[in-house]
Amino acid sequence: MRFAADHDLHIHSGLSLCSGDPEQNPSGIFRYGLENGFHTLCLTDHMWDPAVPGASDFGFYESQPYERTRSVLPLPQSDTLRFLFGCETDMDRGCVIGVSPAVAAELDFIIVPTTHLHMNGFTLEGGEGADERAKLWISRFDALLDAPLPFEKVGVAHLTCSLIFGRRTPEVLEKIPLDEYHRLFAKARERGIGVELNFPAPGTDAPDARIMLLPYRIAKEEGCKFYLGSDAHHPEELRRAKANFEAITDLLGLTEDDKIPLLL
Repeated sequence: MRFAADHDLHIHSGLSLCSGDPEQNPSGIFRYGLENGFHTLCLTDHMWDPAVPGASDFGFYESQPYERTRSVLPLPQSDTLRFLFGCETDMDRGCVIGVSPAVAAELDFIIVPTTHLHMNGFTLEGGEGADERAKLWISRFDALLDAPLPFEKVGVAHLTCSLIFGRRTPEVLEKIPLDEYHRLFAKARERGIGVELNFPAPGTDAPDARIMLLPYRIAKEEGCKFYLGSDAHHPEELRRAKANFEAITDLLGLTEDDKIPLLL
């Protein structure tokens, strides 16, 4: 059966500093889920757990501790739509992940981006070129997969996003050897981590379509499981999310068997 676009596990509310939008609130997000016939949503505001050193190195996370994130609780629920409580934490340049075991146990879902390579001084030194960023793509993904995390409820975020290197992101992805893609996604399958799908679906004739889809095609080939995440920060992003989800799953030829267990 075709992979149904019936969920969104990566959504920010106005609590995330990069949103700050009062209209992006739990009730509005819940309404989005109902209007689109979803069965699962997850709120994943940015968060760095104060129990983990490192947030003071970057004010963005020092201002978004766990207690602030959980201030939205309780989230609305219905008989047809469950609204999970999660977070998007981060990984610093030393590959420290900003969530403690105690907080991880409280969360329904944990998103970890390895590709936030726009945070100079925090996730990378700054000034790295395409070759260095390709190496970081590999080493940071490896570090995440080696972390002591409950992978059955962990997702790796936006592996091909423009935050890797802006318009030069396809160049970075081209520099990653095929055998490294296969190794990493085989390891991801073994760990049971979810692979996020949230990129803008390219037309099949788009110049960079092949390389932007390649990591996900290899992930599917290696048996990884996937989830959809809009990474929406504002209501207008929610309004166009489902159509993009449908286009992504069609491009990759996914079925219900390709979903992470959390969704089944």
